[in-house]
Amino acid sequence: MKHAVQVEVLRELLSQLDAGVNADAGGVMSCPASAYTCPDLAAREWETFFRGHPQVVGMSGDLPEPGSFITTDDLGVPILVTRDKDGAVRAFLNSCRHRGPMVEMARRGQKSRFSCPFHAWTYDSSGALIGVPQEAQFGVLDKSCLGLIELPAVEQYGVLVVHPDPKGVIDTDRLFQGISDDLEHWDWGRYVLAHEQTLDMKLNWKLATDTFGETYHFKRLHKDTLANNFHGDVLSYRSYERNHRMILCLKGIDELRGQPESAWRIEQGGFPVYFLFPNTVINVGDRRIAVVRVYPDPKDPGRSISHISYYFDREVLAENPGFALLFAEGFTRVVADEDYATAETTQRALACGLQDQLLFGRNEPPLHHYHNTFRRELGLEPLPVRP
Repeated sequence: MKHAVQVEVLRELLSQLDAGVNADAGGVMSCPASAYTCPDLAAREWETFFRGHPQVVGMSGDLPEPGSFITTDDLGVPILVTRDKDGAVRAFLNSCRHRGPMVEMARRGQKSRFSCPFHAWTYDSSGALIGVPQEAQFGVLDKSCLGLIELPAVEQYGVLVVHPDPKGVIDTDRLFQGISDDLEHWDWGRYVLAHEQTLDMKLNWKLATDTFGETYHFKRLHKDTLANNFHGDVLSYRSYERNHRMILCLKGIDELRGQPESAWRIEQGGFPVYFLFPNTVINVGDRRIAVVRVYPDPKDPGRSISHISYYFDREVLAENPGFALLFAEGFTRVVADEDYATAETTQRALACGLQDQLLFGRNEPPLHHYHNTFRRELGLEPLPVRP
């Protein structure tokens, strides 16, 4: 985020604090409860947003050097992502071309070769088939045509993106639309992975995303946690075609009053949060980020999986090796024990079918944007807003 933008945002937050106002969506929106419970809608979302759309699979810190790899099966497609010997990021269907077993079962690691456990057909980090035991006995093979099936992959702004369809297209201009200038400034490519965790929760994937969409609940639900460090009911918000940026207000902002604006830094008074369509939320602290990727259960609208990964500037970890775990534990305590735990009660209540809608206030503009963006991508009418 350029310094001029940081100053603009910090001025906005200070102005909201002084005036006692919040970001304003212009009205109250009604959202049907079926958005969280309908199996047919969930199936359409799965095919459109996940199987048919580029996905953030991690950050550059997940592949720190040539020979690094990660695997994922979150999309119903087993995927192997590597950094090849030239440093390029590659992605493949994690399946041997002989009889189909996965060639790598580990979540992450360091390897230059991947060998199928069934018959030891072996592939290098560029996906090429380089070894077939007893090849003369097997029969005639053109190994150049039998490499791992490659998937489109891009590394940009420190973000790793893979399309689960070999014929899919990754349009980075659209993918990062509206937030590319900010992401380029942060230089997350230099960050390293310090911790990761998975939350398997009984709530719809959009309910999980909703919890990152407003500050109205900070003084209430988080009165003993986030409210110690954040001003609630204050928010700088910018929405774009499908992405958005919201900046929460740290209580440290009060220390900026009287200081020259040339010395202001966003980390002193603001906590940026980026939503990257369709399912990624990046929480930005001082030289650290928490990346949340939320996935639905395609067979159960009332279940979702959240992967949370924590990346740090190397200098931060060198200065305080234990800080990563403390930060992760604190983040999880808020998200899992407060946000998601409360949202699970919402899911249970909506599942009974007696409540037909939820309300998004004018002070909750990210929720307006999330849901109408999802609906637009599915060809549905926008949700109504009343003043």
